[in-house]
Amino acid sequence: MNKCVEEIWEELSRPLKYFVQKRVKNTQDAEDIFQNIFCKIAENIEQLNETDKLYAWIYKIAGNSIIDYYRTSNNDDCMGLLQENLIGESQDEKNANAEISQCLKEMIRFLPEKYKQAIILTEFHNMTQKEAAKKLGLSESGAKSRVQRARIKLKEMLLACCNLEVDHFGNVIEYEHKCTDCKFC
Repeated sequence: MNKCVEEIWEELSRPLKYFVQKRVKNTQDAEDIFQNIFCKIAENIEQLNETDKLYAWIYKIAGNSIIDYYRTSNNDDCMGLLQENLIGESQDEKNANAEISQCLKEMIRFLPEKYKQAIILTEFHNMTQKEAAKKLGLSESGAKSRVQRARIKLKEMLLACCNLEVDHFGNVIEYEHKCTDCKFC
């Protein structure tokens, strides 16, 4: 295994395994497909010319491997559902991102007022930090600091509330509340 494939393994083995397991319910088959995907990556990595498309290329290999699995099992009903699922995000991933987004919106209410204003202007009103600085009567660096501090505080609040598993794009794949009495979610 060359260094590049080892790095890919370190970064993507967990989310890629989850990707396969969500689409192939038989644990043994999912494991075989997962191992096969990394064999294909190792065999063909040198052919990849555009390294900025590495993740898309890997997930394309994964999707095709899963489709091949269902194709060889001759299960046409599963094939249709699977292809729909592989075209975009899975519904679970969309739901997880949407649910965490709702939690974050609630958490904003608990930020100190100066951070709340900065994050609302930049994230919800699509203002640049320069525009937000003018609106708030701050220097540009002052506005940037407030936005950064707001993001840090939101991250701390979220991680205090939930255990998150994210993919390499930052999408929430899975989450679990740490406690049942969270005031945000």
